[in-house]
Amino acid sequence: MENRPRSPRIDCAIDAAMAVIEGRWKATILCKLHMKGTLRFNQLMKELEVVSPRILTKQLREMEDDGLIIRTIKAEVPVCVEYSISERGKTLLPALKVLAVWGIENVLHFNVHFDDGIIIPGREPEIS
Repeated sequence: MENRPRSPRIDCAIDAAMAVIEGRWKATILCKLHMKGTLRFNQLMKELEVVSPRILTKQLREMEDDGLIIRTIKAEVPVCVEYSISERGKTLLPALKVLAVWGIENVLHFNVHFDDGIIIPGREPEIS
């Protein structure tokens, strides 16, 4: 896997935004931290189930570098590292919600539950 530059094109605001949230797990991590609050690395691993520790670490580092999450190291034995969503990360939540609605309407066929109690029903597959 090659390392691509993380700099977005400067002439496209959508590209700039996507450069920050691109990655298989970033949107899910933001939603989990928003819904469940501060989580330790192993708690995030359990929440995501199928992600490898290496990929989760990479995604978390990029998200911290982009100011989307806050990494806190607690001086305990063993050392405890916790992750929480930052104020900047919270500003992405409305956009992620709109993307979820688009995904339901155009791709998926099941319900999505948001933490504010809203359930957006998916459509039943059309039988042709």
